[in-house]
Amino acid sequence: MANVMDTLRERGFLAQITFEEDLYKLLDKEQVTFYVGFDPTADSLHIGHFIPIMAMAHMQRAGHRPIALMGGGTAMIGDPSGKTDMRQMLTKETIAHNVEYIKKQMSRLLDFSEGKAMIVNNADWLLGLNYVDFLRDIGAYFSVNRMLSAECYKQRLERGLTFLEFNYMLMQSYDFLALYKNYGCRLELGGDDQWSNMLGGADLIRRKEQTDAFSMTCKLLLTHDGKKMGKTVAGALWLDGSKTSPFDFYQYWRNIDDLDVEKCLALLTFLPMDEVRRLGSYKDSRINESKQVLAYEITKLIHGEEEAKKAQEAALALFAGGADSEHIPSFELDREAFKADARLTTILASSGLCSSRGEARKMVQQGAVTLGGEKITDIDKLLAEDDFGADGALLRKGKKSYMRVVLK
Repeated sequence: MANVMDTLRERGFLAQITFEEDLYKLLDKEQVTFYVGFDPTADSLHIGHFIPIMAMAHMQRAGHRPIALMGGGTAMIGDPSGKTDMRQMLTKETIAHNVEYIKKQMSRLLDFSEGKAMIVNNADWLLGLNYVDFLRDIGAYFSVNRMLSAECYKQRLERGLTFLEFNYMLMQSYDFLALYKNYGCRLELGGDDQWSNMLGGADLIRRKEQTDAFSMTCKLLLTHDGKKMGKTVAGALWLDGSKTSPFDFYQYWRNIDDLDVEKCLALLTFLPMDEVRRLGSYKDSRINESKQVLAYEITKLIHGEEEAKKAQEAALALFAGGADSEHIPSFELDREAFKADARLTTILASSGLCSSRGEARKMVQQGAVTLGGEKITDIDKLLAEDDFGADGALLRKGKKSYMRVVLK
């Protein structure tokens, strides 16, 4: 079997690695237990988390053992990496709720059966720490000068870094040490924006335990021109179908830039690289075939095959006239609410197709809204019951966003 580092490098995952040659040899000769940390600041993961999860899956397929570390303890502080402001403080109850939902999502993506991947919560050891003992045992290994030079603190230093957040690196490093002691964990895997924090943990183990420990980061999910992917008009591209519908999730990938298709096929699907390169080589209108494959494969991984097929059929119904429209996103409009206010702009906002009535008016004025295929430019347009056929009224905003509004 090929060394998993070769697989990850070929598919475009790898960014930075400590003691790369030693880690390569270790991965070649034995099963390595490794971990990725996830702070449960929401009750769903988003597409940015999917890169390290896919890397975990490749590692597991190569015979290594993943630990998904839920940051029930560190989430009570908040990671300052890449942040210009302090994170919102979360209660223990909110964190516990979020952890449970994330566990369910990850169980779809990794094999958590007996002896396989593990889910661990760092609240189990962090919340019971004695502060003085922690400082004596761990703090002595960290240089403040070196910490202040880390990228994860630079932005926050300009606007004010709290001592609360300053502790984050120590706590994340202690996580690695605890996982090493409890499970023999030798490698931390994460996004490249975590590099500074990750170095702290590997260094702590090497100095305190006199044994090898490693850090390896994955590239962030960026477009070909360096912008972060996964941002939509509605916000983040969530992995939870109640936050981002399978159809909207599918459509996001169906509409990415041509130059990003091959990279996303390599990073976000398990298609063989020969197939990835073949699909990525398509040009002009034929690249749309590759985008359909990409959208279907990613949606299948996140939401399951049935939801992926529904999303694909809905897209065909809208753009090719080739399928039933029942899987197009729908909104049930209360008949009494409709009688009270039948303005198109109100319905665009209440259905979620537009974020507000202000945006709805702007879209109508720009000629970006259609009703049943007819462009609407009157911001005072009132809908009548006749506009709602047996299947409802089909509204479109721009070229990509659709909603079927049904009177109830």
